[in-house]
Amino acid sequence: MRVSLQSVEGKTGLELESAGNAVAKPLDEERLGWLALALSPGLGPRRIIDAVAQLSGAAEIFSLPLTGLEALRFPAHAAQFLFDGKGRAAAENEWAKVTREGATIVTYSCAAYPDRLREIYDPPPVLWVRGDTGLLARPSLAVVGTRHPTPYGSGVAEMLSRDLAARRLLIVSGMARGIDSCAHRGALAARMPTLAVWGTGIDVVYPKENRKLAEEILALGGAIVSELPMGTFPAPQNFPRRNRILSGLSIGVLVVEASENSGTRVTARCAAEQNRDLFAVPGNVTRKESWTPNTLIKQGAKLTATWEDVWEELPSQVRLELESYAPNESKVDQPASLLTEPVLRPGEGILLEVLKPDASLQIDEILELLETQLTSSEVFTALFELELAGRVRCLPGKHYVRAI
Repeated sequence: MRVSLQSVEGKTGLELESAGNAVAKPLDEERLGWLALALSPGLGPRRIIDAVAQLSGAAEIFSLPLTGLEALRFPAHAAQFLFDGKGRAAAENEWAKVTREGATIVTYSCAAYPDRLREIYDPPPVLWVRGDTGLLARPSLAVVGTRHPTPYGSGVAEMLSRDLAARRLLIVSGMARGIDSCAHRGALAARMPTLAVWGTGIDVVYPKENRKLAEEILALGGAIVSELPMGTFPAPQNFPRRNRILSGLSIGVLVVEASENSGTRVTARCAAEQNRDLFAVPGNVTRKESWTPNTLIKQGAKLTATWEDVWEELPSQVRLELESYAPNESKVDQPASLLTEPVLRPGEGILLEVLKPDASLQIDEILELLETQLTSSEVFTALFELELAGRVRCLPGKHYVRAI
């Protein structure tokens, strides 16, 4: 399919060519109005939504006189921006960029806008979405944590995300380094879609090393969401604001690892303010990464060790909805993990006894520990087989940990 801009009866429109047939599709004036407001300088989410509530629709801003715009309590420079037609020009330009990217604009007045997000104090008036917009309404859990997790934290985040995603609970995270990326990978390991909320434009991958992860999310039917225009770079102030969307989209927030001053605390605070359930994975009390989840547990967050700990806290109607998607995966006699334990060879069993899930061993340390039991070639073979089976994870520097 090729997408291009053209003029239709004096109006800007979209030309979609499919199988050699061209069909003219005019711009959606209502969504264009929301987009113009979102791109206007000095207008925040709450002011935009309150202003549109006083009008017949967002598209009415294009016909208002300057005094009418100022009557909506817009700052002078924002009102002038819209009155001069700069707002509409910026919106049409952004619409063209979104179309070329194959993405979608979902506004506060769209049917696809998630009801849970409407409940928060300052919902984003416009969402830029790549992928399946239907995921926005799905029951979801935000999984968040430090960008510098321990092997234990990485393993737990991936395990819980995998097991919950396998039961059709949508995993939402920010695709940052660390726990966020592990959460998305856990959902992908279950062959289920996942939703990433970015603090950049949906065409700006951050961090850059997660480009392949972003591609995998979209390829498996997931979605990437942002409240920021195309091309927005990763400015530090964007990410704390992004966190309110993570919690706002979700039924609850699961914190895996985070230090005392971690940005994860912002998400946890948003969740509390938005009346969302809080879950936390307990950690080693001697490690700084355990401070936030352990503190949240003391303050009333649900201690979480397996997927059942989250599942039993879900509202009954949500559990019924998830079970209706896949009743066979939701029987109560299932183990905590959907993955069956493979039969181990003798050398693999010996190696697994040495490895721990919460502390890595370098390959030279492993060889030294097992020098009286296994030859070096047997160790390398066992590591290779266990890594293929997902029982062992290789970290940078040839450090190995036991997968959880």
